[in-house]
Amino acid sequence: MPRITLVEFNGTDHTIDAEVGKSLMLNAIDNGIPGIDADCGGACACGTCHVFVEPGWQAVSGESNGLENAMLSMRPDQADNSRLSCQIEVTDDMDGMVVRMPEYQM
Repeated sequence: MPRITLVEFNGTDHTIDAEVGKSLMLNAIDNGIPGIDADCGGACACGTCHVFVEPGWQAVSGESNGLENAMLSMRPDQADNSRLSCQIEVTDDMDGMVVRMPEYQM
């Protein structure tokens, strides 16, 4: 199981053993990580699982698709490293990956 660290806006970090094949969002929910609200349940329809993928891990997290890009374009805090964690499928290559959560998801 890859170990992934999710960092809250206030700097509190949470390292989880993530299950391969599940989304990062579901892994966060399963581990009780605050700041990943997932109001739409992973349907890529709300943006409440927004994360910033740390440099060096963007290629490993995969490419965003048109629907994800549309959701992210509505966010005032969108950045080049923005992703919706519901759209990131965990792989073994993500061992050590770090993502940060935006301020509004505290």
